[in-house]
Amino acid sequence: MVDDERAGVRLSSLDSPLGDGLEVTKGDLVDHLDAFADRLVPLLAGRPLSVLRVRPGQAPFMQRNVAKGAPDWVRTVAVWSYGAHREVHQVLCDDRRTLLWLANQRAVEFHVPFLRAEEEQPTGLVLDLDPPEGAAFDAVVEVAGLVRQALAEAGLEGAVKTSGAKGLHVVVPVRGSGVEDVAAATRALAARTERLDPDLATTAYIKEDRHGRVFVDSTRSGGGTIVAAYSPRVRPGLPVSAPVAWGDLAAVQPGAVTVTTARELIGDADPWAELLPEPQELPAELVAEGHTIPVARVAAMHEGKRRKKAREAPDGD
Repeated sequence: MVDDERAGVRLSSLDSPLGDGLEVTKGDLVDHLDAFADRLVPLLAGRPLSVLRVRPGQAPFMQRNVAKGAPDWVRTVAVWSYGAHREVHQVLCDDRRTLLWLANQRAVEFHVPFLRAEEEQPTGLVLDLDPPEGAAFDAVVEVAGLVRQALAEAGLEGAVKTSGAKGLHVVVPVRGSGVEDVAAATRALAARTERLDPDLATTAYIKEDRHGRVFVDSTRSGGGTIVAAYSPRVRPGLPVSAPVAWGDLAAVQPGAVTVTTARELIGDADPWAELLPEPQELPAELVAEGHTIPVARVAAMHEGKRRKKAREAPDGD
């Protein structure tokens, strides 16, 4: 087994398969993360980190609490986990050394919130565009154009990147608003996008209600997370979430940028830093509109219960 040491971190088994069906070695993951450390770490620093880890012979698993036996130089922050009903200590990946330690743990996906640790105002929002099964990528590109139009009509700008899977993320840096207002603005932008072409885009959270349309997901803003630019995804070949200029979207091939091709295709540039606009204040009327729109997950939960009750009701009731 090939071992190495970088930045004082001992890296082991670099020539071993990273995980089942991923078609890359652990070394491929480490080399990619190390090559992009100068661009990836600024996107992670100061933000409570969630990582999706892999191990041969096991299903991938999301890890929020710092791994047992972590070196004492790995910084963490205490965060209340509503899912686990307890406090967890999430890693703050503030430097290359921590990134390499995570890589050695086979951490593949790096998910961060728009909130920095111990801050109360999000630094951005995202509209996550998720195509229906079997849809051509052209449909997602069209909906990204609708999002851009909705943003422009609100006086805002955003940048776009591939999700690393089959969709796109439109990210809008913001300032001066709290979590609830940012989440509301995201809902309003999603609704405006849908209204521009309801045959192509939908905000329907329940899959059976989407009817072959691209889902404009507004639920990852506020307190949610987004996979960072340059982060790999747990898919065969480890595709990477890659920045794209608006003018180049039509030529994008999802999955072309991977941990083994990113260095050649992106080089030493930092296109995400170059494409992101400066943080913007959210228009008051956009926020107000969003507060009239129900939170998608909550609305879907109530609708699911209503439908279940209707199915189970005796005929005539």
